[in-house]
Formats: sequence, structure tokens, C-alpha cells
Amino acid sequence: MKINEIFYSLQGEGHYTGTPAVFVRFAGCNLRCWFCDTNFETGLEMSEDEIVSKVLKYPTRYVVITGGEPTLQLSASLCDKLHAHGRYLMMETNGTRPLPEGCLVDWITCSPKLSNIVKEKRELVPLSIGHIDELKVVFEDSESQDIALYEEIPASEYRLQPCDMQDPQRNQEIIDKTINYILQHPQWKLSLQTHKILGVR
Repeated sequence: MKINEIFYSLQGEGHYTGTPAVFVRFAGCNLRCWFCDTNFETGLEMSEDEIVSKVLKYPTRYVVITGGEPTLQLSASLCDKLHAHGRYLMMETNGTRPLPEGCLVDWITCSPKLSNIVKEKRELVPLSIGHIDELKVVFEDSESQDIALYEEIPASEYRLQPCDMQDPQRNQEIIDKTINYILQHPQWKLSLQTHKILGVR
């Protein structure tokens, strides 16, 4: 398995914000989103046992399986080995691929993407993931995004996350629009990238 990095930090986004977790970041992705802030191409080949050994060095039971797109490499045997050590598995996925056969994941966060990353065509990439606990949408504004498209996707929780434009003024505008949208559509909850706000990894 090609692993970009394994590190220990706080979950910065979504339902488990603030929870100490080991992040296992798989290299590689099947999409190229213009707003992606992750360098996921490079990585080190690691065996499943090497991955498990590194995860077990940290005291938390929570493991975030992320990428890139983790469904490109995740295996049932790795999930089983981590569960055997009492780990709770959370996966972050774009939802365009099914969970590999036999993989048991305790919490799935899906962040659907648009079909055209240059933002000219506003259609969702078809989803193949079978179950979603938390749907997380990177929000720009309701004029350029049809949020109602996402509301048709079955999930237990719905969250909007302001898009980071690397521009403080633009970011504040998007945050304000996100909050206003949520106040008008209370089925949504706010997700912030608190690791960036706090300056932690």
C-alpha cells in the first residue's frame, strides 16, 4: 500500500471535531479538485502490518482513513487488523467508488464533488458508496452551487464546510454565506477546518 503519511492529531472537521485520532493518508486520487489542499501523490510503500504497527503507537482508538481517495487501496484485511486492536475506523471519501469488498468501516464521511473541476458544469459526480453517515459539502455560495442536489443523497448528517480560497477576505465572505444558508436551511450543520484555525496539523 502506498501511504502518504501517518500522523497523530485532532480531527479538525465534521462530527468528530476535536477527537484525538491517527490519520492514515493513502496516496493517490481518482479526481483532481481545484480546491484540494492535500499533497497526496507522493508516498511510501508499507505493508498492512507496518501500518497497524505505526497506528498502535498512539493512545487513541480513533483512526481516520483518508487520502487522496482511500477506496483505491483500502482492504478488508487492514480493516480487520485494526478492528482486532479495538480501533474505531472513520473514512473520508469522495464517494465515487464503492467500499472495497469486505471492508468494515465504522463511520463514513462523504464529500461529493462536481463533475467539472473548472466549475463550468454544475453536476454531481455519480456516487457509488453504499452508505453515508456524514455528507460534507465544500461550500462556495448557493448561487453557483445547487445545494438541493446534495439534499437528495441519503445520509445521517449534512454539513457545509466553507471553501478555503487562501484569501482572508474571500474566506470571510464564504463563511458568512455558509452561515446564512444554514440558518435558512437548518437540516445542514456547519463544519469548520478547525485545524487550520488553531494552527495544528
